Amino acid sequence: MDTAKLTELLDREAIRDCIYRYCRGVDRADEATLRGTYWPDATDQHGIYSGPVEGFFLWAREIFKSGARNVHQVGNLLIEFVGPTRAVVETYFLAMQRGHGKDGVVRQYVMAGRYCDLFEKRGGEWRVARRIVTFDWVEEQAVPTEGEEVRFGPRTPIGTRHPEDPIYEVLADARALRM
Repeated sequence: MDTAKLTELLDREAIRDCIYRYCRGVDRADEATLRGTYWPDATDQHGIYSGPVEGFFLWAREIFKSGARNVHQVGNLLIEFVGPTRAVVETYFLAMQRGHGKDGVVRQYVMAGRYCDLFEKRGGEWRVARRIVTFDWVEEQAVPTEGEEVRFGPRTPIGTRHPEDPIYEVLADARALRM
């Protein structure tokens, strides 16, 4: 295999990993992980928010404080390199979200759409430089009336936020064994 093809494969995998880390950051309310997926000078057009990524982080932080529940799944991922350090990436997503609106009412939605991204490679690392979240489907659902303990029953642990979610325990244990 030639070096250019190998580099392209490694770059594709690094971009995919960045998309997956974004989902973890949002779903686990892990701001540090979320920040690590964008360049500091990035822009984000994300539903009602559009502007510098720092504003998106502040908006997300308020959502995290509200205790909202998010689950993101990503599927089709198309990567088109437009140079050695730039790629246009279209990622299909399915998101389930529940949380308090500004009016205090809890709402629940299923949404499908795409992250239309410009990725840039800087210092050997790929991150989002520009994101436009495009919504292709949204459906409001009835909010469950029973608590999670009843609905989940014996299915524990229940996914939660950073740093209490089980993935952070597994990561810490694995890192401790590496030393």
